[in-house]
Amino acid sequence: MQFRVHKRPQRAYDERMDGGDLDYTVVTGARLRAAREAAGVSLSMLSARTHYSKSLLGQLETGQRRVLSEHIRAYSDALGIGSSLFIEPSDGEKAAAEWLKRIEASDIGGDTLDRIELAVDDLAAAYPTTPPGELLVRIRQYLGYAGRLMDSRMTLAQHRRLLVTSGWFSLLASTCHIDLGELPAAAARGHLAWALAAESEHREISAWCLETRAWQKLTDGEFAEAAKLSRSAQEVAPEGTSVYIQATAQEGRALSRLGDGKGAYGALRRVARLVSGMPAPDRPEHHFQYDPAKSDAYVATTLAWLGDPAAESYARHVLADLAAAPAARPRRIASANLDLGLALVAADKPDEAAHAALTAVTSGRLVPSNYWRVSEVVVGIENRDSSDASVVRDAFRDIYSVPPDKSSYL
Repeated sequence: MQFRVHKRPQRAYDERMDGGDLDYTVVTGARLRAAREAAGVSLSMLSARTHYSKSLLGQLETGQRRVLSEHIRAYSDALGIGSSLFIEPSDGEKAAAEWLKRIEASDIGGDTLDRIELAVDDLAAAYPTTPPGELLVRIRQYLGYAGRLMDSRMTLAQHRRLLVTSGWFSLLASTCHIDLGELPAAAARGHLAWALAAESEHREISAWCLETRAWQKLTDGEFAEAAKLSRSAQEVAPEGTSVYIQATAQEGRALSRLGDGKGAYGALRRVARLVSGMPAPDRPEHHFQYDPAKSDAYVATTLAWLGDPAAESYARHVLADLAAAPAARPRRIASANLDLGLALVAADKPDEAAHAALTAVTSGRLVPSNYWRVSEVVVGIENRDSSDASVVRDAFRDIYSVPPDKSSYL
């Protein structure tokens, strides 16, 4: 898709390019660069609009490549009629006036972007309680609407807002696809979110892309890659942001699966420092806003995977808090029961572990991305010669449709 900030009549365009007041002799690489920078457009953004590579555009602007008429045509079309390419350099007042007109020109209503930005928050807040397949239907509708808006005339500020909003929608869609075990679709949506984040220079979305990928690798059993991606997310994320905290916690979980107790406990301590004194967000259920209460759930998971004796009390504490919370979070409760089940297996309490696992299974809130955790608890129960393992396994098979590539789970 080619993003256009401003449309202009083709006839007027051709007159400018075919002997109008645009003088090719003064259109140097330096002038191309000046026009681009005056528009507030990065080389990456211009590359997306013109389909010329970023390296070629850089060579044109630095004089390493000769500027041809097709290059000027591409710049002027991408930057719009207000571009300084159409105005003689000496006419500063006229240039400023034209740019002011261009910045204010838009076919998008004043509250249109406000509404779809609010939709991002609403859908992200609905994520913990809405089946991922249902949520995807709504996300796709908004992505389609945002895509149609891309062809509208808009200001540069509006263009960036639309890119950012589309990036959040794409990232949330990728998360839902991972939940459903639809990994090719998850990768495609994640790649789109990454590209939109790069074009809009939005570090938080970029970091969330890496963190989401780390989580997927964790669920696939690629723990070393999950730890690596989590660290990369921390490097990209602005320090102290929700994604920075989430990526730190994710690193701890990955390290616990690798048996790196020192690294996992270190990550837990870093998270504790980051959330110390942190107020609860306005919408704690928002997928992209870190809720300090969530850190206890991550501690419980990490300790359970480490086999730490404290995991049982942590998991019970998390379940008690979730039960007392004003808003029910059934998917988080199901995960907390799996944490408790694994901790009880380590504590040699297979009967209680089976009860916790069965509670998680019969909630109907498990998604393909955490089927493997049920299997882990069931195998642990079986290894302790408990007949209750078959009860959990049968309930799971009755309730869930397991994809063929995951048929070995239970």
